[in-house]
Amino acid sequence: MGRDIIANIITSIRNADMDQKGRVKIVSTNITKNIVKILLREGFLENVRKHKEKESKKNFLVSTLRHRKTGKGKKRILKRISRPGLRIYSNYKRIPKILGGMGIVILSTSQGIMTDREARLEKIGGEILCYIW
Repeated sequence: MGRDIIANIITSIRNADMDQKGRVKIVSTNITKNIVKILLREGFLENVRKHKEKESKKNFLVSTLRHRKTGKGKKRILKRISRPGLRIYSNYKRIPKILGGMGIVILSTSQGIMTDREARLEKIGGEILCYIW
């Protein structure tokens, strides 16, 4: 059984948000770097820095979460859509709008990983990776 890197990112961020922890440590790969760049650009993360462990010689991204000032029970929702067992694809006309455009859909396209707004502007469809709102 293979590892689902995107599900690991989403679960790590979701757990840190629920526990109101400030930092998340994510294994650094090309996919994770692109997703973290999108989250940083969209304002879900405050800061990202690279970290290399001396013992295991693995590269990590240490991300600082941006917490919202909301009441109890109002947490960020990150939902994995396309999975290794069930891939979900969409053309640019059928990309869903989350909360009327307030949320973000992250897609993997032929031009790279991008948000739903960028994919609609480029008129490119692709695999729907996750929803964030």
